[in-house]
Amino acid sequence: MDMKLEVVVLPVADADRTKDFYKALGWREDADIDFGASRIVQLTPPGSAASVHFGTGITDAAPGSVRNTYLVVEDIEAARAELAGHGVDVSEVFHRDETGAFAPGVHPDRGTYSSFVSFADPDGNTWLLQEITARFPGRVDGVAYGSAAELERALREAAAAHGEHEKETGEYDAEWPVWYARYMAEHQEG
Repeated sequence: MDMKLEVVVLPVADADRTKDFYKALGWREDADIDFGASRIVQLTPPGSAASVHFGTGITDAAPGSVRNTYLVVEDIEAARAELAGHGVDVSEVFHRDETGAFAPGVHPDRGTYSSFVSFADPDGNTWLLQEITARFPGRVDGVAYGSAAELERALREAAAAHGEHEKETGEYDAEWPVWYARYMAEHQEG
């Protein structure tokens, strides 16, 4: 049975301040529901399948007590620059060295899973951004596109490649959906 991470609950002191902070980072507001005794705000980071919840009456944890929740990015330096551009107090880039200890700067050979930056929200809940340029074998199950634009680009690439396939065979391929699906899955996984 699949078990997919859906929500991380953030303990906060001021839901409106927290909402403003994350929305300024470009996180999508999915819900803001006031139940009287409790309020649930849900925001989702760009490209993420999982969201965060915060508000009132949803956790008894101390504000700021969530530590080192990971967000994955493809380019750690670009991600750091974007956060800094939004006024976030973000760390310098750091990496794990050959001993596993943290050292300043990006990983010397840009090793996947090895470079990081960190930041905190207004309550002190902390985040680690981790650069992942290639997943370890077996890590990716299935194919997912982060946006409609990514899916459209992949469909156009598959259509162009399939057109070349039909030119080579000289006939219409009635099994084109199978061909497209395989092409798109293989293309996304590298």
